[in-house]
Amino acid sequence: MKATYIAFAVPFFFLLIAVELLVARARRRQVYRLVDAIGDLGCGMAQQVALVFLATVILSTYVWVYDHLRLVTWQSGAAAWGVAFVGVDFFYYWWHRLSHEVNLLWAAHVVHHQSEDYNLAVALRQAVLTSFTSQLFFLPLGLLGVPPVVFASVNAINTLYQFWIHTELVGKLGWLEDWINTPSHHRVHHAVNPRYLDKNYGGIFMVWDRLFGTFEREDEPCVYGVVRPLGSFNPLWAQVEPLVSLLRASLAAPRPLDKLLIWVKSPAWRPAGVAPYPGVEDGSYLRRAKYDARAPRSLQLYVVAQFAVGAAATTALMFTQATAPRPLLQVGGILVVLTLATSAGLLEGKRWARPAELLRLGLVALAFAAYARGGAPFTAG
Repeated sequence: MKATYIAFAVPFFFLLIAVELLVARARRRQVYRLVDAIGDLGCGMAQQVALVFLATVILSTYVWVYDHLRLVTWQSGAAAWGVAFVGVDFFYYWWHRLSHEVNLLWAAHVVHHQSEDYNLAVALRQAVLTSFTSQLFFLPLGLLGVPPVVFASVNAINTLYQFWIHTELVGKLGWLEDWINTPSHHRVHHAVNPRYLDKNYGGIFMVWDRLFGTFEREDEPCVYGVVRPLGSFNPLWAQVEPLVSLLRASLAAPRPLDKLLIWVKSPAWRPAGVAPYPGVEDGSYLRRAKYDARAPRSLQLYVVAQFAVGAAATTALMFTQATAPRPLLQVGGILVVLTLATSAGLLEGKRWARPAELLRLGLVALAFAAYARGGAPFTAG
């Protein structure tokens, strides 16, 4: 259900990104870098490809709780929608907050914060693992009798709302700032300025941040990204690097207890004997140059063309996940993932990228040839 809403929204996402680009150009501002945007969109595509195969499994847990453990059965549809609308935003707040306060959850969620730019493409920079971590927080809504279709619909609405607040081009919105999440409030959330860290977790409403003491207004220029930069635009590495880093820190901790505690401690905590992140203690991380990569214009155009095909293929997978033969979905998913890897690798000038791209093109040709001969490999299962 949620995937269907998102699939229908994809063309509007890209339309609004184009509008943001035009407005920025008219204002003589640069809010996009191609290679960063490729990384952002690639993370979102990786998440959606994973959900093609896993969304039903993830939602099935909620369905089981609703079917077997619910405490209430609402006679009024309006009541169920009301509970869902408030409940989704409330539990989203706590998932979001704990995803900044618990290392294991942060290792999943940090993907969304890795970009050092702030624009609508960043809204689509999503982590594969957050689809699992967030679902656990929403299970109480099943206990409260919110039907799965209602939950999935309201959850999608909450997600779609947050797209438009990822922009630097919309200023403060007057009295609305007191009630709802706005671009100004969410810029604070994505900033690494010391006074902005771990603030403004709300989805649609700001009431939870005000109630639980995590609200902060924007009153100084924002520096975007994370305290420990990723240093890569590869959307696949972006998904796994935080877990790899956390594992390394766990193995490096001298005390056995710290090896376990680091998984549940705050991301700001470092075990004794493990070096702090560079630039944190003296605040120099705020002045670091953005990670960047330069590529010839011809290569940029080639990557954009290939990436656009990958984006279209991802959207097709989202629309056909319930009807297409599973082998066809699997082949499509593999080719999209390879496109994500080689696109970033080419733009970053990685030595492995050109051979990998030749391999990818060969696999695409083989897939089309097999499909043209009758699609036998794609119809089994």
